[in-house]
Amino acid sequence: MRPVIAVLAPLALVLLGFPAFAEKVPLNTLSTYLNEMVTAETDFTQVNADGTVSTGKIYIKRPGRVRFEYAAPDASLVLASAGIVAIFDSKSNQPPEQYPLDRTPLSLILGANIDLARASMVVGHEEDGSSTRVRAQDPGHPEYGTIDLVFTSDPLALRQWVITDDLGQQTTVILGAMKLGASYPISLFSLEMEKKARGF
Repeated sequence: MRPVIAVLAPLALVLLGFPAFAEKVPLNTLSTYLNEMVTAETDFTQVNADGTVSTGKIYIKRPGRVRFEYAAPDASLVLASAGIVAIFDSKSNQPPEQYPLDRTPLSLILGANIDLARASMVVGHEEDGSSTRVRAQDPGHPEYGTIDLVFTSDPLALRQWVITDDLGQQTTVILGAMKLGASYPISLFSLEMEKKARGF
């Protein structure tokens, strides 16, 4: 399964061992948490729509930048920067496939000013006994798909997201412990530098 599904495409997973809490975390609190997440990195496990599993490392630099480095044997790369999502397929010698970031649900958490309380953005907000789950969509383009964000509350942390694309394909990305506040070189999120390094 190409890693593009992780960005452009939930498989319900049971989260075990997280602290239970009685109240769902308010949308304003979740918005503040996401807006304060300027940089972050963590290992991830991805469950694809066909049931296959990939692993790797993700780097986030808000607004607008994310880098998925997939571990072997995949070893592919998904890079979002400057409004573009590029998918580098390690098994292909072709230039990366490119898509507008704002046509993917992932753009909803990479925006410069996230406001989950904005009208029609959140279409689901619930607490399931161990986590708060928020389903968000682009109010102007619900046809682009949805992203389900799953948070634990003590401490407040984003633990996974589940993306459903415009074709109904669902993919879950489970996050490890976040390392926040790191400084990254420009090259880590530069599409042009990545293409040049790969000979495109």
